[in-house]
Amino acid sequence: MNSTGKRIIEETRMNCESQTTEETVITGNAVSIGNQGFDNIRKNNSFYVDKTALVKEWWESGDTVTLITRPRRFGKTLNMSMLNCFFSMKYEDRGDLFEGLSVWQEEKYRKLQGTYPVISISFADVKQTNYKDAVQKIKNIIAEAYADFPFLYEWEGLLENQKQQLKMVTGGMDDVTAQDALKNLSCYLNRYYGQKVLVLLDEYDTPMQEAYIHGYWEEFTAFVRCLFNSTFKTNPYLERAMMTGITRLIATDALTMRNCFTASEYESLVIIIKPIAISIHILFTTSRDPRG
Repeated sequence: MNSTGKRIIEETRMNCESQTTEETVITGNAVSIGNQGFDNIRKNNSFYVDKTALVKEWWESGDTVTLITRPRRFGKTLNMSMLNCFFSMKYEDRGDLFEGLSVWQEEKYRKLQGTYPVISISFADVKQTNYKDAVQKIKNIIAEAYADFPFLYEWEGLLENQKQQLKMVTGGMDDVTAQDALKNLSCYLNRYYGQKVLVLLDEYDTPMQEAYIHGYWEEFTAFVRCLFNSTFKTNPYLERAMMTGITRLIATDALTMRNCFTASEYESLVIIIKPIAISIHILFTTSRDPRG
């Protein structure tokens, strides 16, 4: 490792020690700049500041839907990857990824690892300049999420109407099908595994920012409102959900975003977000104001 990499690691280590009262676990020897895949970082023994205590803090909060809002480059996507690796049944035999980290100290969480069906999606790439293309991009992302569970297409445990719904989820599906798709996928996975589902949505607000900038806010928020309501509010197959974004939220009686949008746009967003009963959660264990 070159001198710059060593300096970055040492400065980060000292910064962590100065900001936390508990022992901070720092692993790895090489700085993997831009790497947001937790499993890849651990596999390659890359530099990693242990944030797995987030698993315990989130799980013990009991909140159904949690929203993390922090600026860009604060590690939100890496933490979502970490949560996916921890909870997803796809990683049920990968406890080695967490050995030596804080979450692995308790037997309760060692048993919890790899025990949930997880739907993990990101809206980071939804940066289209018009409504039609933005909605199409989201439909493509949802269709890709279905492709993560190919066994459902051959499974005989679904009802006939559910099999038909499953086949309808493609990039060419209509808006209503798209808005119900994540809720329906939760249902199918719940039937298959006998277990409620976790939903991880990274950068939920990226398409909303683009809609605001490019002038298709009203119609786009109407589409997203139905999608979020179905996925997060009226979804009986949902165990927990985590959402991340960068848009500043102030935790008052109403989630205030007037510092970012006009009054009417703020009201539109509150209609989307407020009914979900989100818990606003701080990402880092420092003295920073979580509403900052």
